[in-house]
Amino acid sequence: MYSVTPVNHSFDEAIKSRIHHKTKLRGSLGKLEEVALKLARIQFKSPEDKLAIKKPVMLVFAADHGVADFGVSVGDSELTAEMIENFVKGGAAINVFCRQNGLDLEVIDCGTRHQLDLPQVVNQRLGDATKPIHQEEAMSIETVFEGFKMAKELVKRHIYDGSNMLAVGEIGIGNTTSASAVMAALTGIPVAECTGRGSGIDEDALKHKRMIVERALQLHYSNLTDPVRVLACLGGFEIVQMTGAMLAAAEFGVPVVVDGFTSSVAALAAVKLAPGVREYLIFAHQSAVYGHKQLLARLDAHPMLHLNLRLGEGSGAALAMPLLHSAVNFYNEMAAVDGVDAAQGNDSGAN
Repeated sequence: MYSVTPVNHSFDEAIKSRIHHKTKLRGSLGKLEEVALKLARIQFKSPEDKLAIKKPVMLVFAADHGVADFGVSVGDSELTAEMIENFVKGGAAINVFCRQNGLDLEVIDCGTRHQLDLPQVVNQRLGDATKPIHQEEAMSIETVFEGFKMAKELVKRHIYDGSNMLAVGEIGIGNTTSASAVMAALTGIPVAECTGRGSGIDEDALKHKRMIVERALQLHYSNLTDPVRVLACLGGFEIVQMTGAMLAAAEFGVPVVVDGFTSSVAALAAVKLAPGVREYLIFAHQSAVYGHKQLLARLDAHPMLHLNLRLGEGSGAALAMPLLHSAVNFYNEMAAVDGVDAAQGNDSGAN
């Protein structure tokens, strides 16, 4: 269904040799060496190529959830609109980190209750909010495919504009409830191990949240037969479009930097739909959100950072960008043990 070309492993030995023969101890740059190898596999047409990060873009997908009306969060859907307004004004954490690290920021309204007619916000609305997942299906299967289509067009636009790296994040009150349900359905991990405090709810609210997720899984049990149906029954509009964006980016051969828990759930759905997507994903951080560690383990992901973040917004992905630039620059510019590396010089496109 999804045409993802496997990454090129034919130059692996040449790339590894180039990394190992830099003026350092083998493996001493740790995850930076892993990232350089991953990017080289994706980008290289020949072993002599240089790595490059060109016009990186942060895509923040926003949506509201019907389940947010049932006491699973400390806030309500009005907060989603307030956060979007803050993004547009440039005052959110993600604005600060994107400015700091050379990322363009684009906010996508995938379906919020309080629609803001702002030219700075991309309209890819699939509705006003999903249905409450413990009472009915979140959306139709047709809506899932429409979300995939919208996300692909968005990704295509940025790639045609010259971007060769995308990052994804999200906002939306109630989205960790939906994400926890999707995780449980796709992995079989018990609900209690997938569902945490999200926005900071207390112990009673956490018990209630887990009950809501359990009810949703029981209600839709017979329909949770494939990832698309799981997304239709339990997902959010932003989770659907993040999934579609990762599928599309991999199809175009472009890496995606994945943010936190909800973004990682979308990554899991994308990998379930097309296993080849996994090699195009770079996991930015392990968040403090309960369940994220287990989720990353299921994806065999070894994130670059562990900062106890739980903000969302793509914040962890933005904070990882300097490390990605460092991986590119050491590969391109660092001398080799037997003399000056032929790739020396600042031509990485990463500055």
